[in-house]
Amino acid sequence: MTSVGDITLESLHATATSIFTGALAACNIESAFDRRIRVEGDVLHRLMPDGSGPDQIKLSGYKRVFVIALGKAAEPMLDVFLSRIKRRKGMRGVFASNQLPKRRNWRFRYFESGHPLPNEDSFNAAQAALALLRKARKDTIVFFLISGGGSALFDLPLDSGISLEDTRSFHEALLASGAPIGEINTLRKHFSAVKGGRLAIAAPDAMKVSFLLPDVPLRSLDALSSGPTSPDHSTVADVRSILERYNMAGKLPPKVRAFFEREDMPESPGNKSWKPPFLPKFAESVLARRITAAANMKDEEDAFRDSVFEILLSSHDLVENARAIAQKAGYFVAVDNSCDDWDYAGATRYLLELFHTLRAHHPRLCLISSGEVTVTMDRAPGAGGRNQQFTLAAALELARHPGEPLTVLSAGTDGIDGNTRAAGAIADPTTVARARAFGFDPEKSLAEFNACPLFTSLGDSVVTGPTAHNLRDLRLLLCGAPGGPLSR
Repeated sequence: MTSVGDITLESLHATATSIFTGALAACNIESAFDRRIRVEGDVLHRLMPDGSGPDQIKLSGYKRVFVIALGKAAEPMLDVFLSRIKRRKGMRGVFASNQLPKRRNWRFRYFESGHPLPNEDSFNAAQAALALLRKARKDTIVFFLISGGGSALFDLPLDSGISLEDTRSFHEALLASGAPIGEINTLRKHFSAVKGGRLAIAAPDAMKVSFLLPDVPLRSLDALSSGPTSPDHSTVADVRSILERYNMAGKLPPKVRAFFEREDMPESPGNKSWKPPFLPKFAESVLARRITAAANMKDEEDAFRDSVFEILLSSHDLVENARAIAQKAGYFVAVDNSCDDWDYAGATRYLLELFHTLRAHHPRLCLISSGEVTVTMDRAPGAGGRNQQFTLAAALELARHPGEPLTVLSAGTDGIDGNTRAAGAIADPTTVARARAFGFDPEKSLAEFNACPLFTSLGDSVVTGPTAHNLRDLRLLLCGAPGGPLSR
């Protein structure tokens, strides 16, 4: 590996990787639960009440306890929940994730659902959850454990005539559109029988508590898994505007297109005259109060009235953990999340320009950026994902700085980037030259959305395996190494 003074690029790769993996490991779901709730006997105490519902919930007041766990982090969320909530009488539940746990509870039905595209179990899980929730009455409390990935892992078309194959094609069109996640999920909410609040209204009389592990911006919390328990404020008019903006209608299967073109296309449940105001960054308690205020508004669906929302962890926690690790290692740390939901090429240019400006004053710098970039595909993709696409674009720019101690890492906290088994990749000023020496054309790989083979051949993929987490992506831009040479 090339040396730069007393700094090796290999050591920078190792440092970036350790910051990413260390920040993720510090986002502990068990401790997050314990910061939010304490259970004494049959009473659940909310330790950080935010105005959404009571400070205490007496489980003894309910004959039945239903639990719906969905998303990539469903397994650890359910494990911790069951370890804290000892009550088992009257408990039944549904579990939907991309991997089945080795240990299962007989009170639950388990489904190994598909991601990034739904599969048959995605449909089966949604049907099972609806069937269970329709049994809920006023004597029922429902706990929803919701993490990222639920938009594919848990789905069912509102139009029963739309097949699984057509639904998969619909999801493929959304992923290739280049639209930001909020707009993608506006379409999903109106398409689905379990999104956009429709899961909550399946149990209109029950008390509902949602524990959330968001992989979306906190200002758009109702986009988490397309908001199955949150009131939706987007409209049919918004749907049609998005379809037109991204020229998407012609790319949809005929039955899906016909559904969206229906004059009587149903609105999702929620107050359509209320729009979310500007939210301060990471104002979690403020956000929860506003969601609850919206839920309490009287509209045609009053099923959100008895709803509580608790945010367990977010990308804010991920960033703060990364900041602490980098500072402890002696780096000057800057954080900029403003390119969230930007096109990957624009985000690459923006972050590298900021990086070069900052490193002129801080030779030992770690620039941190969280959130997700978008990729608009004009052809069938190769093997890759948004993180590897971003990193390869960065590598092409870094090639203009030969001999400089620079490293860029971009990786997904779920351990999966696009259609690959890598979480992301790492680049430095030698990446392009090394790739060419291996027979790759980096510009062609970028154009064909086929970055994974290149990074795999170089040994520069970030591979964690599935993490049972999903706190969005983390990008790290490093220069220099504190305290002299580092080694693996």
